Amino acid sequence: MRADPVSPQPWQDPAAAGPQTAAGAPSGQRHAPVAAPAGSPASPRHVGRVPEVVVDYRAAGELKRQVAERLRHELKLRDDLVGAAREQRGRALINEAVGLWADARAMERGVPVSPAEEVALAEMVFALQFRAGRLQRYLDDDRIENILINGHDQVWLDFADAERVRAEPVADSEEDLKELLRDLARHSGQSERTLSTADPFLALRLADGSRLQAMTGVTGERTYVTIRRHRLRGTDLAGLVQLGTLDARLQQFLAAAVRAERNIMVAGEQAAGKTFLLRALLREIHPDERFGTIETEFELWAHENGFHRQVVPMEARESNGERVDGKAAGEITLLDLLNRALRMTLTRVVVGEVRGPEITALMQALTSGRGGNLATLHAIAPHVVFDRIAELYLQARGNFSEKLAYRQIANGLHLLVYVSMDDRTHVGGRRQRWVSHVWEITGLGPDGRPSYNELFGPAPDGSLRAVPRTPPSPKTLQRLERAGFPAHLLHEGAWTTEVAR
Repeated sequence: MRADPVSPQPWQDPAAAGPQTAAGAPSGQRHAPVAAPAGSPASPRHVGRVPEVVVDYRAAGELKRQVAERLRHELKLRDDLVGAAREQRGRALINEAVGLWADARAMERGVPVSPAEEVALAEMVFALQFRAGRLQRYLDDDRIENILINGHDQVWLDFADAERVRAEPVADSEEDLKELLRDLARHSGQSERTLSTADPFLALRLADGSRLQAMTGVTGERTYVTIRRHRLRGTDLAGLVQLGTLDARLQQFLAAAVRAERNIMVAGEQAAGKTFLLRALLREIHPDERFGTIETEFELWAHENGFHRQVVPMEARESNGERVDGKAAGEITLLDLLNRALRMTLTRVVVGEVRGPEITALMQALTSGRGGNLATLHAIAPHVVFDRIAELYLQARGNFSEKLAYRQIANGLHLLVYVSMDDRTHVGGRRQRWVSHVWEITGLGPDGRPSYNELFGPAPDGSLRAVPRTPPSPKTLQRLERAGFPAHLLHEGAWTTEVAR
């Protein structure tokens, strides 16, 4: 009797190495080996130690179509095939289809198909039907930070240790790649998002929380995809100390700032770790405090972290492509969500990323509520943040002035936390992320710009590690002390991993 290639246990993606290869992973092994295709300038990067077997992707695609057709037929006859039950039935159909394929292949070759080949093929068919196809193996590797696709035949992986390697393609043609993206859009639950000639841009939140951005039709003949993966989703500030992003003293300072209901803007360059830090800051909010998160795609997951019980999550929605009275039908912007959030009896509003006209509503929240609001903003340096906010103001409404933006910052923003990334991969080094600056906004300066105290700044040794610089104002220090921050920690100027009691 033939063993089922796909067991009813939670699916684990096959490993892959080299063009059209994969491996059946041993029980309990999650990661897949990844290797550069033949001729790749990058050296192989393997994950796990499993034997490699060949997967016939054409056969996998054909079997997937057969299984999909049978599932569609059964769905018309049964109303109980939803969720896990649908996947379970799919496993049975896949096992049956792979078994028939293996028998036919054995007769054709005169050599039996190995159990490992059947397992690898069945897992790939399952991935094509229910997951992200050939892309899934990379989504399952927790060490990968970014997946970069430059057309169907070029896939690059950025690992957490800064190594970039070329990996096996996830599609056989540009049209196959586009169809994979359309499948991901259909399975994402964000039904208004698609990829077409009329709409050549696609932004998605994948099932694992990864953020996908794709472009086609405006990039020549190739389709370009960037997938930002969110590793260590449950990390708190203590976890960031272990990673070296901040020291134990700054951990206590930021934790007290959140508890003291300070309005905090987290800024930094792209991929510096702003969202990562914001997720950690949210863990300092009391589990029963009612607050709202506002995002283009869910990346904070405060409503799913098992810690907070009163989160109101809000996600923007793209238009369905139609226009009514000159407006995009069905679109819900961050500005729309912010305006509604201010009426939801929320103690705080958290904006995943400010990049447009929603800045006006956010600044209203900073100046009208009781405090404790948080947001992130792209900026190449901390001193650029004020001008970035003013720039967004002017883009939102032409009659908004720079002077008004500066006044709103001075009145509503309490702390600016800047995250820096030192990327030395071009010289054989690695990426390191630090909280490098913490500024206390103290009002308007004589030049009409916001004034500030640099509470923490880069260490004297030239590193970007933030150490105490200037004491906070008495008012701020008093609020922090009431929130549990031991003020004597600010007297030590060196980086510390252990806080004296």
